[in-house]
Amino acid sequence: MRRVGAGDLSDDECGVRLLGPDGVMREHPRFASLLSAEDLRSCYGAMLRARHLDDQATALQRQGELALWIPLRGQEAAQVGSVRAALTSDFVFPSYREHAVAWDRGLPAVEVLRLLRGSTHGGWNPADHNLANYALVLASQTLHAVGYALGLQLDAQRGHADVATVVPEAAGNAIVGRPRILGDGAPNADAEELLGRPTIEGERKASGSPDELVGRPTNIRERATVGRPTNAEHGPGAAVLVYLGDGAMSQGDANEAFVWAASFAAPVVFFCTNNQWAISTPASRQSRVPLADRANGFGFPGVRVDGNDVVAVHSVTSWALERARRGDGPTLIEAYTYRMGPHTTSDDPARYRPAEQEAVWRARDPIDRVARLLASDHDDAWFAAQRAEAEQAAVRLREAVLALPEPRPDAFFDDVLVTETDEARAERARFRAYQESFQA
Repeated sequence: MRRVGAGDLSDDECGVRLLGPDGVMREHPRFASLLSAEDLRSCYGAMLRARHLDDQATALQRQGELALWIPLRGQEAAQVGSVRAALTSDFVFPSYREHAVAWDRGLPAVEVLRLLRGSTHGGWNPADHNLANYALVLASQTLHAVGYALGLQLDAQRGHADVATVVPEAAGNAIVGRPRILGDGAPNADAEELLGRPTIEGERKASGSPDELVGRPTNIRERATVGRPTNAEHGPGAAVLVYLGDGAMSQGDANEAFVWAASFAAPVVFFCTNNQWAISTPASRQSRVPLADRANGFGFPGVRVDGNDVVAVHSVTSWALERARRGDGPTLIEAYTYRMGPHTTSDDPARYRPAEQEAVWRARDPIDRVARLLASDHDDAWFAAQRAEAEQAAVRLREAVLALPEPRPDAFFDDVLVTETDEARAERARFRAYQESFQA
């Protein structure tokens, strides 16, 4: 049996493709482009900006300003194309590499780097952008996403007009369809309240401040949507878009999430970014078939798409999300792409994968692909302006990171105990002494 994931797949084996590496649009029997000329220009700008921000973050880590960075190079089309298929009312669950997803969703670019600098131990308010925080425990976000999707399902059954404004705590109760019961058999009043009414949108505090690095307001309710329909066009309802990698497909949490999603026809789309390497483990060692084919065993559709084709990714994800909103259940999308950089900045891919493979995929660069399509209608000056804008965004990001407060190494003691014990104080003192020993 031929093993997949070797990096030498033909064009046909890459899945649904609408825009070829040569920049020429192609026809497909099931899917067509949903992007206008303006949408394509916007996608190109977002992908280019994401790469420059990503490269700047890598440089900051190398210079000691970040503890770690998780590069996204090569996966710009998969991220931008998919997230632009989501409505503002849809909820997005990233893993830990979906920086372009977060930025395009309206999160200020510096917020991601704040985490990896150690300037914050939290993250962002998921309600501000309908965007969950990063999941560092592999595949855990898939269970969270399905739970949230089941909550949306229950809210819709209870007649809420805008399920996107209902608090997510209802998700865990969706399975039984009733508020949880306390030990004495009495319904929990708090749970009843959470399940029984939507939150008031006016009570949700959104910053409304512009994100100068992304160029759109951070309040997702007010943000202009480019290349995606509005909720008014589709009526009430929402779906969940959750990201995972090829490595996470081998985790128990992901497969458990598939079972629950299939059993309850949850309105969720699993977007698997198959970048062919789970750190140093090739996808060929994890699966003897395309990952999208695994969906058949759970009873829902799976589609492989060329993850370097932003047009096809957007089209397939739009179809899957609309299917979820109609109540037709989950879909697994396998975006076949390539991790052009290291797994993280602590990794050296030259130790485990051949340079020839990297050369093949550099020729399939997702940004160059869109540039070839746009070249017939745009001159060098237009492309230069796009690059200049992306470079300026990277400069602003660098300035924002350098303005962040220095991480305080012993800060992780602060949020462990409400009242610090003698033992905890002694541990903190030993840790401080250890840190100070490097400055002697």
